[in-house]
Amino acid sequence: MGRLPGCSLVSALVLISILILAQPLPCHAATTDATLLDATTIAEMEARAQQAKPREQCFLYTQLVHSMTELAGHQMLVGDTDSATATLKRVQHYALLIHLGLANDTKRLMNAQLLMHTTTRRLGEFVQSTPFEDRDTMVATLKQLTKVEDELLTQVFSH
Repeated sequence: MGRLPGCSLVSALVLISILILAQPLPCHAATTDATLLDATTIAEMEARAQQAKPREQCFLYTQLVHSMTELAGHQMLVGDTDSATATLKRVQHYALLIHLGLANDTKRLMNAQLLMHTTTRRLGEFVQSTPFEDRDTMVATLKQLTKVEDELLTQVFSH
């Protein structure tokens, strides 16, 4: 591998990582992969979930929590801790709405539980790769999402 003038291997790898993470990714609001969403798409997802029938909101809020968790993780990894913290606060709000809405006759409950499991696993990965001093909000959000995941699983088995 050729060396860049004036750069160490670690510096070159960090630069390459930043360039890769800075590339725009396609937006797919309903997917469960690691795509980043822009503010407009998230606002559309929020509006869709808020306007949905109560029995559909659990899954839609879970999709929103998943997408926003991915966004917060990527924000944290590129060093935008203020934006990541704000995004995680919104994730906590929607996790609370999922918790409060579980009493409704929910639609796609199993799908919501599986997606929440994926979300908590991903947030755990982000926590591990985040500097210790920036972890507080991530850890608090992870605890809340784990609780919601457990509640979803209980609901799946009770239906």
